Amino acid sequence: MTGTQTGIRHTTLPDGTPAWLVGGYDNVRAALADPRLSLDKRNADGYKGFSLPPALDANLLNMDPPDHTRVRRLVSQAFTARRSEALRPRVQQIADELLDAVEPLGRADLIAAYAGPLPVTVICELLGVADDRRADFRAWTDALLGPDRSAAALAIGQLHAYFQELIAATRERPGDDMLSALSHGTDRLTSDELTSLAFLLLFAGYENVVNLVGTGIMTLLANPDLLDAVRAEPALLPATVEELLRHEPPAPLSIRRFPVEDVTIAGVTVPKGATVLLSLGGANRDPDRFADPDRLDVRRDAGGHLAFGHGIHFCLGAALARVEAEVALGTVLRRLPSLALAVPVADLRWRPTVRTRGLAELPVRW
Repeated sequence: MTGTQTGIRHTTLPDGTPAWLVGGYDNVRAALADPRLSLDKRNADGYKGFSLPPALDANLLNMDPPDHTRVRRLVSQAFTARRSEALRPRVQQIADELLDAVEPLGRADLIAAYAGPLPVTVICELLGVADDRRADFRAWTDALLGPDRSAAALAIGQLHAYFQELIAATRERPGDDMLSALSHGTDRLTSDELTSLAFLLLFAGYENVVNLVGTGIMTLLANPDLLDAVRAEPALLPATVEELLRHEPPAPLSIRRFPVEDVTIAGVTVPKGATVLLSLGGANRDPDRFADPDRLDVRRDAGGHLAFGHGIHFCLGAALARVEAEVALGTVLRRLPSLALAVPVADLRWRPTVRTRGLAELPVRW
């Protein structure tokens, strides 16, 4: 939904929930910052959604001010642009180690071997998760993203139990990780808030980055001229990441929102309690905001794209995601000069979900 379209339509989600879908750059940007559109599910009327235990549900994606303001203020200190940039050498080390393991093989699934384990390793180190549990974390996160609801429910229970153990351990024996700092700060989070925060950081930190890196590599390989340009001019990497975020956002839809009163959007009255979804992907391809929006152009100014949202709910880990994507893409292009897709683009498998856009596999050869 872009440009001359109305910008809003009524639809039905796969689980049967009726919803309003909003498109158009100006409409979406305004809605993202509208305090009348609540993230708190208690303001919903008839929303089904994804069921989480209360200790995992008390996260920033379900909060409005003032709770959102308090929790975000505490955790945002760990995700400043300066601190994220300071992690670049470690992210680079992780990327090199992952490629060291597969480079001699001449082929790999870069989702399983590279785009997946990189963000899991980064997030687990931030949270203080032991090395021998990181494979579990990736399996649990993959189950949450998959179509099998029973497997997802099992993964939720396992994540919940592990986070409770981890937080109890950090409170007894604090380290230099984020959970330890938040457990012992002057403004301590509640146990549920801390557990929910850990869950959100793992889930969002993994899902968004694996989708961005995987789709980014695929897009570059499918556009040889663009690939050659970025290889020849590594300084284009930051702009390339921004254009990839605009062109193929890892989350084409925002987290659902619920009006706390009747709200008019694009000339249509949306009733209180209705489910509202904002099309970030549609906004990013609005020709009234981005010229020739379907064309991938790493030399355009993609600033102002909404892949990370806007307003008080702007993605907490955006700076870190950018660092991870720049390192991941740059390292692959530098170390694997003959990299190519092992199957046609049309044969690639995507994860079966409407909320995010990410590859299930990325088979490549070199």
